[in-house]
Amino acid sequence: MSFSIGIVGLPNVGKSTLFRALTKQKVEIAAYPFTTIHPNIGIVAVPDKRLKRISNIIKPEKTTPTTIKFVDIAGLVKGANKGEGLGNQFLSHIKNCNAIIEVIRAFENQKVEHIEKTLNPQKDIETIKTELLMKDLETLEKIISKAEKDVKIKDRKTIKRFDFLKNIKEKISQGEEIRELNLSNEEKNELKEYQFLTEKPIIYLLNINSRFSIPRLNFKHLKIDLKLEEEISGLSLSEMKEFEVKSQVDEIIAACYNILDLITFYTIAGGKEVRAWTLKKGEKAPRAGGKVHSDFEEKFIRAEIIPWQELVAVSSKEASASTRRRGESLAPERREIGYWNKAKETGMIKIVGHDYIVKDGDVIEFKI
Repeated sequence: MSFSIGIVGLPNVGKSTLFRALTKQKVEIAAYPFTTIHPNIGIVAVPDKRLKRISNIIKPEKTTPTTIKFVDIAGLVKGANKGEGLGNQFLSHIKNCNAIIEVIRAFENQKVEHIEKTLNPQKDIETIKTELLMKDLETLEKIISKAEKDVKIKDRKTIKRFDFLKNIKEKISQGEEIRELNLSNEEKNELKEYQFLTEKPIIYLLNINSRFSIPRLNFKHLKIDLKLEEEISGLSLSEMKEFEVKSQVDEIIAACYNILDLITFYTIAGGKEVRAWTLKKGEKAPRAGGKVHSDFEEKFIRAEIIPWQELVAVSSKEASASTRRRGESLAPERREIGYWNKAKETGMIKIVGHDYIVKDGDVIEFKI
């Protein structure tokens, strides 16, 4: 599953610094607004200790992690929904993202201009919220205007949809974001095609330093010194141990994964490639197969499944037994086959059908 996270915020809050820390890409950073005009895009491997454990046992020719795409979007200013700054261009880039990281400035630096002149995280959040709401309101007005012509047909389904959209418009006019509304799954699906900005899950990230006292904020957020994080991103593992510093990049990526309600499953491909795949929580086995290859969904018959930790356990026992028997480890091309068959013999592998809901950490072999 390919999914993307838009990095947004006012100008000069640390969006591009975060992007560089995450992706290790060199992008232009300056102490004045609108350095980023076109979005920077980077693909980042999702850190996964389970994938490493499986690979250490199987020892495949190739190990492939699942990935996440980050999009560094131009800074937003008050009035963006009317075209101020890079307004409409900024807002259109957000539409194409699955979720948002909003970077909020909570650091003092006389050399870095603050577009609002004063440091006020809560006010900055309200500015962004207002612009996203206004853009959604504009989108809704266009949809409703077009739908008014269809309502004249007097079709019950059309009238119900029209009334629903008017209700959403009223909520947005009152400052309520779509993600916060108590909507049914059917209603959420009704809105999905429009890619409303306030519908997208959001992570608030405070870019901090020691010279600014952060006020009490009434929402969940991450607190990270992004300048320090960028410096850490250039260090090797040995250097990080030497300087006793720890990166919070994994924490950011995990937050993105969680807010999108995603899980990871694994395939082994005959021992040649151990690979991680991303799937929406609650999806069934055929849908997971479709992530690997379209045939695995369309021609799905069944799947063989084992939790990753059970495969690692049985693999460790089998490798140890093989070494005692033959004085050597299993040949690379036999590892996956031997471990999988051993797991079958011990009843650890479950055979499932179309209705099986994939669990986080499942190792799956699809049968077509």
